[in-house]
Amino acid sequence: MNVRFRPVALVLAAAALLFTLGASAGERPRIDEIRQLRESGRIMAAEDILERSRSVQPGQVVGLELERDDGRWVYEVKLIDTANRLHKLELDAATGEVLEREEK
Repeated sequence: MNVRFRPVALVLAAAALLFTLGASAGERPRIDEIRQLRESGRIMAAEDILERSRSVQPGQVVGLELERDDGRWVYEVKLIDTANRLHKLELDAATGEVLEREEK
C-alpha cells in the first residue's frame, strides 16, 4: 500500500469500527443503516467528508463519527494540526456544510 494513503485507510477502518461498536449507543446508526443512507444520497460518503474537513482544517484525522443530532445526520471529525492542537468539526452529513468548529 502506498505510504501516502496508509493514514486514510487506517482512518476509514477505524471509522467502520466506530460505526459498528456504536450501533447500540443512542442516536448512532447501524452499519446497514449507514449503507442505506449513503446509497439513497441522504448522507455524503465518509471519504468526501474527510476531504472537506481537511480543506477547512488541515491536519491528521484521528476520529470520525456519524450521529443524529436535532433531527439531522451529522459527521463529527477530529483532527490534530501540526502544532498538536485538537480540532473538532461537525459537518452536515447531507451537504458537508460546517455546522460547528472547536479547538481543544
